[in-house]
Amino acid sequence: MGIISWIILGLLAGAIAKFLLPGRDPGGFIGTTVIGVAGAFIGGWISARWLDHPVAKNFYDGATWASAIGGALVLLIAYRIFFGNSRN
Repeated sequence: MGIISWIILGLLAGAIAKFLLPGRDPGGFIGTTVIGVAGAFIGGWISARWLDHPVAKNFYDGATWASAIGGALVLLIAYRIFFGNSRN
């Protein structure tokens, strides 16, 4: 996958993570993209390192999507823990 594919995957993974964890948090479109792309990289690294399932180079691989969404969920939860009350 190229860098554009990772950005698209990250954007969609971030949007799905925000859909699964609704709530008020800052970010918008750019924040969703950054959390999603970083989550895709972190999820892929965790999948390859500890789950013994390297991420495929295919955009439509289910494990790639699951690891990207899982990584984005982890980052979104951490973001809310550390910066959740900064908007009050």
